[in-house]
Amino acid sequence: MENILFIFITTIFIATILNVILKKFDIPTIIGYIFSGLAISYIFGMRNIQTEALNHLAEFGIVFLMFTIGLEFSVSHLLKMKKEVFLYGFLQVFVTGLIFTLIGKYFFNLDTKSDIVLGFALALSSTAIVLKILNENAEIHSGYGRITLGILLFQDLAVIPILLMISIFTSQTDDSISLLLLRTLGSAVIVFLILFVFGKMFIERFFNWITTANSEEIFLIAVLLIVVSASFVAYTFGFTFSLGAFLAGMTIAETKYKYRIESDLVPFRDILLGIFFVTIGMQIDLMTIVDYWYMILGLLILIMSLKALIQFTLLLPFVQLRSNFKSSLALFQIGEFALAVFALAYQNHLIDNHTDQILIITVVISMIITPFVLKNLKSLADKLFKEPDIEFVMQSSGFSNHIIIIGYGPIGKMIARNLKKYGMCYIIIEHEMNLVKEGEEQGEKIFLANAMQRQTLEALGVKESLAVIVALDNASKIRQICEAIMGIDKNINTIVKVRNESHKKIVEDFGIKHIIDASEEMANIITKVALTCELKHT
Repeated sequence: MENILFIFITTIFIATILNVILKKFDIPTIIGYIFSGLAISYIFGMRNIQTEALNHLAEFGIVFLMFTIGLEFSVSHLLKMKKEVFLYGFLQVFVTGLIFTLIGKYFFNLDTKSDIVLGFALALSSTAIVLKILNENAEIHSGYGRITLGILLFQDLAVIPILLMISIFTSQTDDSISLLLLRTLGSAVIVFLILFVFGKMFIERFFNWITTANSEEIFLIAVLLIVVSASFVAYTFGFTFSLGAFLAGMTIAETKYKYRIESDLVPFRDILLGIFFVTIGMQIDLMTIVDYWYMILGLLILIMSLKALIQFTLLLPFVQLRSNFKSSLALFQIGEFALAVFALAYQNHLIDNHTDQILIITVVISMIITPFVLKNLKSLADKLFKEPDIEFVMQSSGFSNHIIIIGYGPIGKMIARNLKKYGMCYIIIEHEMNLVKEGEEQGEKIFLANAMQRQTLEALGVKESLAVIVALDNASKIRQICEAIMGIDKNINTIVKVRNESHKKIVEDFGIKHIIDASEEMANIITKVALTCELKHT
């Protein structure tokens, strides 16, 4: 136990130091986590002791990522993306997989079954890295981000038939193919009924009941229960954990709890994603790189170049050149699900240990390269394409030129009434469920969410707002909200009410220019009334 705790502390220490140094050079934290995993694998001799429990824990980083992505895309949004998912995604996976299969057959003399499995595994890209960076850069709703997400969603679905192929190729019975296909279809119907039909009917009622406890802790536990349960249901019926989480997110996306859940889950998602990338780093074998660097380099260049070229060519008739170029480069790496496919293929003797190691290192290096490419996508596109950037942008909120009121207490209610009299467009963010219900009864556009989270503010269009009014009394919450707003953009027009001079000085440190000191204003009003009223003398 002491040894495990020491390894855990050492990993956190290395990851923290590395990421602080790398951030000074604007290098993504993903790289720091991967190199931390590489370091501890050699320090503690853990290269060959990847446990199933650790792998499952790491995979839940992707699960929470896909859940929060699902929150951004309700069923109606997904239906609008059917071309990106089912046309672009199918073309990319099928054609890329077929070409890599043929390359394996004619140039590397592999077994036909191995060719097919490896070919289609190499067609997959990294959901974890690409979506994390798109989220961080607020590009998930951009033109190329929409295409990229659509293809990644189809790839997540494509993992299922790829895993089925391994089962079929290694099965000894004659009726396995028909039975497996029938079982998969039946499983898909059951998962759909459970997560959509059951979910639509009961999930909002469930959260309505949970919020009656008026406990942040209980609410968060309930959210974790939904995410893990949905993942377990999908996994039980032969699908990936992340697919179940994505479907659960889509189910919740149309409820009033969307923004609150999204902001509450971010810390869990980021921590578990960090663990996932540490486990990726643990799979790097430096001796294999030394012995076969030329083969790894050749495969890396061949695979990444071909993937980008194939996708760019396939989407030429459908997509603007600039968006096509950016999405093709965003998806030119090999994904984490390919690692799972390789592991299963190795266990079933479709590939040998030598091939498995070379492929794993090729995948990991392609993932390390990806953040640097994504960071420079815009500048690369600017150099190559002179056409205007007319990429379609789908905002999750659709709000602009509005006023955001944070807090629906007595002051917030008065501000809302006054703004309504002047015909101003406004929305309200409130964290207390009873106040949200009261606002809904009054016909207010009110959202149950945590305004201290940047994700909430960005989703509700804080950058596009005319002003943000912080109408709270809690000094601690006001400070955190001001910090979040200024962290997004220091030019956001923010109005804050404070209780006294000392509180005012703290808020001023965040760069807030419009501060109303309640005690000072009250003193002025009382003085004014005292000086203007008629004093009666006895």
